[in-house]
Amino acid sequence: MVKQKYLEKAEVLIEALPYIQRFNRKVIVVKYGGSAMIDEELKRNVIKDVVMLKLCGFKPIIVHGGGKEISRWVGKVGMKPRFVNGLRVTDEDTMELAEMVLNKVNKELVSMVQSLGVKAVGISGKDGRLLQCEKKLSDGEDIGFVGNVVKVEPKILQDLLKDDFLPIVCPIGADDHFHSYNINADDAASAIAEAMSAEKLAFLSDIEGVFYDINDSSSLISELGVSEAQKLIEDGIVAGGMIPKLQNCISAIENGVSRVHILDGRIPHCLLLEIYTNKGIGTAILGDEEEKFDNDNK
Repeated sequence: MVKQKYLEKAEVLIEALPYIQRFNRKVIVVKYGGSAMIDEELKRNVIKDVVMLKLCGFKPIIVHGGGKEISRWVGKVGMKPRFVNGLRVTDEDTMELAEMVLNKVNKELVSMVQSLGVKAVGISGKDGRLLQCEKKLSDGEDIGFVGNVVKVEPKILQDLLKDDFLPIVCPIGADDHFHSYNINADDAASAIAEAMSAEKLAFLSDIEGVFYDINDSSSLISELGVSEAQKLIEDGIVAGGMIPKLQNCISAIENGVSRVHILDGRIPHCLLLEIYTNKGIGTAILGDEEEKFDNDNK
């Protein structure tokens, strides 16, 4: 008689089948950041998930952060990191260091993907003028070389996907005068997802999702329409760093992305659990007119 554990494995595979069929050849942009970039086991799990998505038919693009690694190196060279409204103040020295660190992180991720048998190419937002930006102010205050994306030139990504590469994007852009700017990885991922008309955009960070009450773990919201998400912001139910994250989600949906997912990258294989299982584990944001999952339809 077949053992129960083998039957359970088969059931998991069958549960994933309709999602594999639906998302075949669709673009998914994965914003990768937070603690999952520091812990080596979590890092490998995330990369395994993305490789699995590719081998199951998705066309994934990784956009990575690296703020914690930048802060570590800023401290190593005797500089002190400074933030205004959650944005890193980036003078010339910090910009030079940030670009070096982010490119180092980028190539480490490329090597990790390729060690799993998938071709990857790491690029900066400066390559092919992928991410064109302007200076970003924080409530009117100049915080240095921090960029706001004004235009995305997606051809380089389209060409890489066509040639079966997995693109890994470092969020450094340039303005019209070719000055380098550090771009918030959430902003970069949203802009790229919109430009690529992605089926999905997934934010991996250190939060489980959106809550009605941040102090009550049972109040996790599995699904949100755009108008519901906007109301959470207006009513002050979400605060802090969740506000710009939700605003990015809303912008992505309004500009052609089908669904956006907010996931806790500290949970092993969170991407696969969210995308290829009926229940999901994070928060999904979708257009107001879209039918909700009801746990049996993604």
